[in-house]
Amino acid sequence: MADASAERVLKVLGLRIRDLRRAQGLSQEGFADKCGVHRTFMGTVERGESNLSFSNILKVASTLGISLSTLFEGVDQNMVSGGRRNAMKEDSSAPTAMKRSTQRRRKPL
Repeated sequence: MADASAERVLKVLGLRIRDLRRAQGLSQEGFADKCGVHRTFMGTVERGESNLSFSNILKVASTLGISLSTLFEGVDQNMVSGGRRNAMKEDSSAPTAMKRSTQRRRKPL
């Protein structure tokens, strides 16, 4: 699998995990705790930035109470069709807004 394809699968899988977690009403921190992983790691997983080991994939499925096939359901179709493009777009306005709020003009003394 090419690097770009692997990255795309990780992003789609991360979104799938996030959607399933939210559907069960679990916070990211609470879910990470139940999985036995750190909350920041779970954040990287849901953003598609971390490559999950098989044991972590098993932990996620088990914590969600679903089978592996259910966890991966639709991941390959979303990868090929570019599904959920809107959910994966970066909010480009956030960094600009942050810059504006942190750049205060100082009056000369």
